[in-house]
Amino acid sequence: MGSRCGDYDLGILICGTGIGMSVAANKVRGIRAALCGDSFSARASREHNDANVLCLGQRVVGPGLALDIVDAWLGASFQGGRHARRVEKMMALEAREDH
Repeated sequence: MGSRCGDYDLGILICGTGIGMSVAANKVRGIRAALCGDSFSARASREHNDANVLCLGQRVVGPGLALDIVDAWLGASFQGGRHARRVEKMMALEAREDH
């Protein structure tokens, strides 16, 4: 976790469908939010895209599946390697928007 109050490495956002949260979160510098409705996608979002925010839809995903998705997401970590190039490209796009 972060060193200052309010600074965190990971986050989980929940709204009705998760769509609004994921769109809004991805507007924030440094955020790579992934809307996930299954455990496989949740794991892949961390391993392949270094997602640091998980978005869930409360009206779309039941409580049991939501727990499975969160467990898969929190249990995964970024694999780097060939996936690092993709994340670097995403971060470069974000940096370009800052100018």
